[in-house]
Amino acid sequence: MKRALKTFALLAMLLATTLYSSAQDAVVIASGDFIRGTIQGTDFSTVVLKKDDETLVQYKASDIKEFLWNGETYVSKPIVIKKKMEHRFFKIIEQGAVNLYAIGGTTSIEQPQPKRARIRPSVGIGTGTGGFGGVGGGVGISFGGGRRNDAEQTNRNLPTAYFIEKFGTGPMQEIPADGGNSSGKTELIKRILLQKLTNDEDLAERIKTTETFDAKLIKAFVAAYNDMQKK
Repeated sequence: MKRALKTFALLAMLLATTLYSSAQDAVVIASGDFIRGTIQGTDFSTVVLKKDDETLVQYKASDIKEFLWNGETYVSKPIVIKKKMEHRFFKIIEQGAVNLYAIGGTTSIEQPQPKRARIRPSVGIGTGTGGFGGVGGGVGISFGGGRRNDAEQTNRNLPTAYFIEKFGTGPMQEIPADGGNSSGKTELIKRILLQKLTNDEDLAERIKTTETFDAKLIKAFVAAYNDMQKK
């Protein structure tokens, strides 16, 4: 009986350790090279990590492979912005034969109590032309240095831009997920999806007969296509 209790206690400790480890954020410098800690926030071109020793470190998208934040993965991808190649972090929405990424959305930037002033990234994603391909908006980044309430936590609900990628068909392409009732955007989404989700007649027919699209439906189409490619 005592041996059984000891075994149970050991298993419980191992489970607790595993759960704690899996829940922790991490910055992946390269394959097999990573640093654990707590992500403080991202402006999509940089990410701030609080290490276990409470120090803050900032990493550029051009210098690391990806980071894990709240169970989601943000990968560094090259993208042309105003005719210049730069790197940005994109959240993986779907991954497989076709990848679907997002940039923007709800971002919570925790404000811990620092011993000295530190960089606080703030992000604005516009909706004008000249941003990511002209369909969505551009990314504007500024770094504020003013004092704030230490208990403050900044919540931002930024416009989200979506990108689709299929290797062998050119660079990733922005897809206007807010097609709504705009016939022009709806036709553009259909054309992009039909170019990427090929060799599936049933899925192609469903895309052609769809009248409006949103992010949830686009994700469902990509997920269905990837599932079929696994069979």
